[in-house]
Amino acid sequence: MPATTVTLTGTGVPHPSPGRAGAGVLVRCGGVALQFDAGRATMLRLAEAGCAAHQLSAVFITHVHSDHVVDLADVALTRWVQSTLHRASPLVVVAAHGEASRFAERMLEPFDDDIAVRMAHVQPRPPGVEVRSFLPSTEAQVVWRAEMPDGQPGDEVVVEAIAVHHEPVVDAVAYRVTTPTAVVVISGDTRVCSEVRDFALDADVLVHEACRVSAMAERIAGTPFESIFDYHADTVALGTLAADARVGHLVLTHLIPPPTTAEDEESFRDDVRQGGYDGELTVGFDLFSVVLPAADDQADASALTH
Repeated sequence: MPATTVTLTGTGVPHPSPGRAGAGVLVRCGGVALQFDAGRATMLRLAEAGCAAHQLSAVFITHVHSDHVVDLADVALTRWVQSTLHRASPLVVVAAHGEASRFAERMLEPFDDDIAVRMAHVQPRPPGVEVRSFLPSTEAQVVWRAEMPDGQPGDEVVVEAIAVHHEPVVDAVAYRVTTPTAVVVISGDTRVCSEVRDFALDADVLVHEACRVSAMAERIAGTPFESIFDYHADTVALGTLAADARVGHLVLTHLIPPPTTAEDEESFRDDVRQGGYDGELTVGFDLFSVVLPAADDQADASALTH
């Protein structure tokens, strides 16, 4: 049974931070590779993670904020440019109908001249992007599924979506990926909410944005950051959510403020523990990966079948 690997391709925020690319999560299982969001430098992080553009099965957008989508065009163009070496079908982009689907449909327009020059020179056709949109709902819905090319007959990967709370941003969604070996939930940007709690129930991994709202409330009072923090997930409340949802491993990403020292990282952990979560916890960094099931679990399973 192929393992499921979850890799953080970016843990940063709109303000650049050394070593932290823009928001993104890569989930791989067998021959399926799914990228969630495409913030700055996503294509470089994918290359560092050993996943080429032509190997992506689909890209999923959680919402339209520049730090989550600015590198989506790079992913599409790189897949196209490299098609002279690696043939690939049009890039599938899954996005909520509205702002996200419109962005995906129009993102290559600024590159019209570049595309025309490349087609006149060597490319036989323009870059292909297949946008698959869905209407976001507070009820979970399947938005993508595929049989695993390297799995057993009937093995498949299923992606569900649910609307979350990132108002005034509209149509923000979280995604839940179910493979034969794991359940992974990616929150996107959202306040702590019951929708994600229920969506993540008993998930093996929850990758959730994290903002130290409670700890920094006095420092940001009366500043623009008070409004910004208001639509992100407080770390203490997130600890309560993860405990209530019985999440196996909570991975913090989109870290606000970005930790720069071991003490900063420990503050994130302390907040989450204060909220009541006592499971496995990681303060995310770029290219952090978790493999499910773990190597020792795979060995135990193999021993049972021999």
